[in-house]
Amino acid sequence: MNKHLQQVRAFHDSFGIAQPEEGDSGHVSDMDIVLRQALLLDCASETFKAIAAGDLEKILAGLVDLAFNALAAIATRGDDVVAVAANWRQDGSVLSVVRVLSDKVNQCASGETVHYSGLYAICAHLAQRFVNADFDQAFQILQRHLLSGQGDAVRIDLSPALFE
Repeated sequence: MNKHLQQVRAFHDSFGIAQPEEGDSGHVSDMDIVLRQALLLDCASETFKAIAAGDLEKILAGLVDLAFNALAAIATRGDDVVAVAANWRQDGSVLSVVRVLSDKVNQCASGETVHYSGLYAICAHLAQRFVNADFDQAFQILQRHLLSGQGDAVRIDLSPALFE
């Protein structure tokens, strides 16, 4: 099982969020998919605002948040991350980043694990290639923050995950 998915599943267990056992396919209702899509769109909006502002730490936070929520959707299905290629060609334009993220988020409206996996993969890829950050370290920081139960009361400091 993907290590980040394991962390999301552990988070769900810690807070009593229902999820099927690994390998057991859980039923996901249309309304669950709609709610997940709304959450992903909110996360994407915050990420796009950070891109427009040029704030690398907030961009990284947005990418990690999108990835976490994509993995949460996979966990609620009882599935594992599907290996998919993360295709993004660095062309010097931030619009290419917005396009690829928009496309991946929109594909998640299907509710299919492969599309959530694609969003997770592109977020990890962009964190490394576009932001120049350690995605794994940023994910660990977010995980610790969420487990602390502080929520939005304390701003997450992802600066240690950014490469100089």
